[in-house]
Amino acid sequence: MRHDDLFLWYLGDPAAPRPVGALKLVASGKGVSLRYDTAWLDTGFALSEDLPLVDIEHLPPGRLSADAQRAVGAVDDARPDRWGEKVIRFVDKPRRLSLMEYLFYAGDDRFGALGVSTSPDTYLPREGSPLPRLEQAQRLSEVVAKIDAAEPITEVEAKIVRGGGSLGGAKPKALIDIDGEQWVIKFFNGEPVDSPLVEHATMTLAARAGITVAETRMVPLATGNAIAVRRFDREPGRRIHSVSAGTAIRAATASGAEPDMGYPELARILRRVGVTEDDRHRRDARELFRRMVFNILVDNTDDHEKNHSLRVVNPFANGRLTLAPAYDVLPSNSGQGYQEFTCGLEGRDSTLSNAMSQCDAFGLLPAEAAADVADVIAVVDTWQAHFAEAGVTARDIEGLAERIDGDELHGQRRAFDAASFASAPVRRRRGSPFGRG
Repeated sequence: MRHDDLFLWYLGDPAAPRPVGALKLVASGKGVSLRYDTAWLDTGFALSEDLPLVDIEHLPPGRLSADAQRAVGAVDDARPDRWGEKVIRFVDKPRRLSLMEYLFYAGDDRFGALGVSTSPDTYLPREGSPLPRLEQAQRLSEVVAKIDAAEPITEVEAKIVRGGGSLGGAKPKALIDIDGEQWVIKFFNGEPVDSPLVEHATMTLAARAGITVAETRMVPLATGNAIAVRRFDREPGRRIHSVSAGTAIRAATASGAEPDMGYPELARILRRVGVTEDDRHRRDARELFRRMVFNILVDNTDDHEKNHSLRVVNPFANGRLTLAPAYDVLPSNSGQGYQEFTCGLEGRDSTLSNAMSQCDAFGLLPAEAAADVADVIAVVDTWQAHFAEAGVTARDIEGLAERIDGDELHGQRRAFDAASFASAPVRRRRGSPFGRG
């Protein structure tokens, strides 16, 4: 069945879905547009900065590469990424593999508070299955492994994974019910280290560094472990409208300009449209700086635009943003020397000098930023003891130490001198006099 006409719904209150507008396949099948309904124009809110409440067909970026697909604005966060697409191809087997099919088959429990329906009048998402429960984690892991290996599965197995197996991301994952709450469970196969346990240890280490992290717990399996991460876009009886960092940055970028995908630009967005109550926007920007420094020092180079998110607070009132808890934080163990997200004037270089180079974008004086770097260094210096206490094996710690305590990263920790920034002037990037501060 082809899905040429789909409709976007807002599910902030899942018991009372609200129609948002019509979705349409455009750009030779590579993009999806949105046109708001009249009622949403009157009483709704802009889903992202690039989707203002005006009665036009909002189109995705005009330039898409041959293999790129993108829905417009915040709608793009409602679609699955690589793993989710793989599950949809394997389990649902749609006749046409367009972005509309992927949006539809992603089901009801996607990221944030948006849903996709076949009807403009009644919320009719793809029919799903109940979420697997924690005690079914072993069975779920076996089904996921079959899909990952492209092995055939039974209809019963398809029903198990259909409950929440079409999430985004590259690694195998699914939704699971733990005590009535939704958690994301992540599976790792063929990794050189016990990645679930390493991720849990890294996330709890990040919390000690003053970083707000998503709650994690280990899920023992017959062979190895999985990690469960509590969803930050869900509260009892409520779904929280959320956007990825990539969506927020693209939405804030002038039409025709290339988005500056990086920590400094995300910090500027937080300071400009973040929650101002109790100076939350300033505290969020400062925490984002700590996250950047922590990722550099623990060799987490997989810090791309989808691995940072923002929650939209009171969307019908003012739509201000707040930094979502950190997730997917663990050593990449690559030693590649650059991040996926820009860090400063030296681009994506994984150096503390680069992190410090645009500290003003985070609202920090050099001395303030240097003090935060010193604090994070002090925590990262304890990583081996912390990992051992979390249960990471000596063998895995030894392997990770080749990067985290290697000459490049360990040398930076030892050489950093916070006192040298006590009277350092703020370095500002040259730019248009009309640009945002």
